[in-house]
Amino acid sequence: MGRVDKGVNCSVAGCVNQAERSMSGTKASMAPDLGLGGSKRVYLCRDHYKEWKKLTKEDRDNERARWA
Repeated sequence: MGRVDKGVNCSVAGCVNQAERSMSGTKASMAPDLGLGGSKRVYLCRDHYKEWKKLTKEDRDNERARWA
């Protein structure tokens, strides 16, 4: 049972929603607009995770293409 299951809040400043996803700080720093850098582990609520996915779509596609 991890922290998300225990009910940790979203790491985005000003957000009080419960987190649904967790990711590494380096992966989260791909989207500097969210202001998540510096932490070892980042927790995101559903809305901020969707925003992160939209902001990093092109970067993630390029990273995946490197391995193909």
